[in-house]
Amino acid sequence: MISTISLEGLLPRVFAEDNTVRSRQSDVWLRKAVTFERGQVYMIKATSGTGKSSLCSYIYGDRHDYQGRILFDGTDTASLNVARWCELRRRVLGYMPQEMKLFPELTAIENVEIKNRLTHHFTHSHIVEMLESLELGDRINVAASRLSAGQQQRVAVVRALCQPFDFLLIDEPVSHLDEMNNAAVGQMIMDEAARQGAGVIATSVGNDIVLPTSVTTLEL
Repeated sequence: MISTISLEGLLPRVFAEDNTVRSRQSDVWLRKAVTFERGQVYMIKATSGTGKSSLCSYIYGDRHDYQGRILFDGTDTASLNVARWCELRRRVLGYMPQEMKLFPELTAIENVEIKNRLTHHFTHSHIVEMLESLELGDRINVAASRLSAGQQQRVAVVRALCQPFDFLLIDEPVSHLDEMNNAAVGQMIMDEAARQGAGVIATSVGNDIVLPTSVTTLEL
């Protein structure tokens, strides 16, 4: 379990010589201390190209091309080995990337089940119920490549929730969704986060996810 994620002087290396970025009053980049707490909800608002997806990848350990430090409960993530990262991604950090990364040849439910077989987090029937609640009941056995962008996004949300987590990272989770599905996804995410006592870190470039709770907003 981790209770806090802290950023200290964090900045993508690609921005290191960019005076425009350095002069902008970001709530995240180059701040002395930014701390995300378990059980709280955060919205990272950004314009395109300012590094929101990079931030998620840094916290998840996918990328390391940054200056500064990221700490989990005071431990610098630069010191973590591959085995520890694998354990964190299985039981501590949930992540839905902007690209969704569904397997196109697998059906909607197969894309969810392939992860759930690793975590054993939900029953098959519960996964079906989750997909049905997001209006995907008639698309469960359809290949991901034949789903619309919005349908794929809803499948990716369900898949992201199929694990234990202390923090859930969701990168533009509703960019392809209408108002009704946005609200349904937000409710599902918060229900599961509340059940696990987890923190949520969401990003947005305009179409904010509707979350039924108080949210701390940070400008990137």
